[in-house]
Amino acid sequence: MTEQAQFLGGEPPEGPPSRRSLRLDADRRRGVDSHQKRTAHPRQRRRATTAARSLRTLTVLTVVCGLTTAFALPSYAVSPTDVDAQTIQQLASEETQSLVVASEVSVAPLTRGSYSATTPEEIRQKKADEATAARARANAQLASPRLDYSMVAPGSGIVRWPLGGPFTVGDGFGARGGAHMGTDMLAAGGTPVFAAVDGVVRISQDSYSAYGVTVILESVVNGQRVRTVYPHMRTGSRQVAVGQTVSAGELIGLVGSTGRSTANHLHFEVYIDGTAVDSLTWLQANAG
Repeated sequence: MTEQAQFLGGEPPEGPPSRRSLRLDADRRRGVDSHQKRTAHPRQRRRATTAARSLRTLTVLTVVCGLTTAFALPSYAVSPTDVDAQTIQQLASEETQSLVVASEVSVAPLTRGSYSATTPEEIRQKKADEATAARARANAQLASPRLDYSMVAPGSGIVRWPLGGPFTVGDGFGARGGAHMGTDMLAAGGTPVFAAVDGVVRISQDSYSAYGVTVILESVVNGQRVRTVYPHMRTGSRQVAVGQTVSAGELIGLVGSTGRSTANHLHFEVYIDGTAVDSLTWLQANAG
């Protein structure tokens, strides 16, 4: 009865201690106030966070400085100095005894012969000229040792000079790299052109390829076949037709500059048994 009265009138008996009460009791024993603990704990966390941030910033700065040193300093170390800054001309003058400055070189004029063929037509023409020159050189090598230009007695009239007036010799046989098959006899325009030997007209044309106005005679002299060619004559001056028989000294045309020609002249060619020979030497040996 007494214990019940005390319970009803007094404090109830204490139950089991909570974790909070145990923690507070432990703090009291250590002499730490709960208010101080609540206020000190966040500050310590902030200090730790600040220290971590500072350490991270310092690490980043260290890495950046290291990279800058590694990449920037070598470029400064190898930068050109006044000693290394030499021009090409200076370097060349140290290695050679003389130097040609580009600005002092004169410009060579551009000519047709200073560049090679580029169009298909020019290439074909160049190949044809080279082939003709090669054949001429081969024919000259074969003909020279065995050819006797003296076919008839000089002055006999069987072989005559093809021009009826004065002339000067231009390019001779084998000129232009071996491609020139005749002798250029430069004479005034309109000078008479005569048949050098008796023969039959095989060609008589106003436009015979690059030869222009041309007459070609086929003859036989002392058993040898002789072909004489008379190109570049004046337009309308031909006096003979194909198949016609002509005599030495007969008029066949006039000197001109037709076809591939730059001046009045007779390009006189002679072939003996199909081989091109020096026409000037042949005339000198037979016409006198």
